[in-house]
Amino acid sequence: MKTHKRHPFLGSLLYPYGPDQGDETNPKLDDGTSEAITLSIPFTFYGKTHQTAFVNNNGVISFDKPVRQYTPDPFPLADGRPFVTPFWADVDNVEGGDIFYRQSTDPVLLGDISQHITQYFPESPFTATWAFVATWDHVAYWGSKSDKGNTFQAVLTTDSKMFYIILNYWDIQWTTGAASDGDAETGLGGTPAHAGFNSGDDTNFYNIPGSQTDAIINITTTSNVKVPGRWVFRVDDFQAPDVDPPQLDNSCWL
Repeated sequence: MKTHKRHPFLGSLLYPYGPDQGDETNPKLDDGTSEAITLSIPFTFYGKTHQTAFVNNNGVISFDKPVRQYTPDPFPLADGRPFVTPFWADVDNVEGGDIFYRQSTDPVLLGDISQHITQYFPESPFTATWAFVATWDHVAYWGSKSDKGNTFQAVLTTDSKMFYIILNYWDIQWTTGAASDGDAETGLGGTPAHAGFNSGDDTNFYNIPGSQTDAIINITTTSNVKVPGRWVFRVDDFQAPDVDPPQLDNSCWL
């Protein structure tokens, strides 16, 4: 039986989250979503500014409209839906786990984020003035016959001029729900999860390597900023640092 990988916040890949951080919690509902969240700082994504976001249970943060779809489609999706997919798959928080989110101007959090982004993008010093933190904590997959859970996080942040998204992958134990042809015992196979960005048009998108393949299970070992399990992107005028080779522990990159 695989246990929950513990993550004390000190020294963790994850920024602090949970009710004691003032987070809201998504309802326990298969294919559910948060209420419409009015962003206190409008967020610019692929050149368009958005004032409303949704934290969708199935591993998607969308702008303007919720996304309830549980089996991911390959990008680009030229249907006008702009969204970021930390881990788009058939999450079932009724079966297990929680989904949290908050907007924050906490100086400690913003200080950490500013330090990290300036480290990764040294040509553009960054002082965050706002952050939106969404965390999927040990979430189960639909149709699960196991105790597997995934823990990952997405952070939207800005200094009012530049806009970044940080994706943190702490513990990924499954890739696919049973309704996406995954194995109910293992959470693997079928149509695996997708991680990346979709602008809503047919030209601007980004797929994190391994998306919709069995290799996405290894996303905790990959990075574009030399921090295994972390991917960081400037998203107003989309920029991504070069992809690092995977950091593997006695396993193969599929």
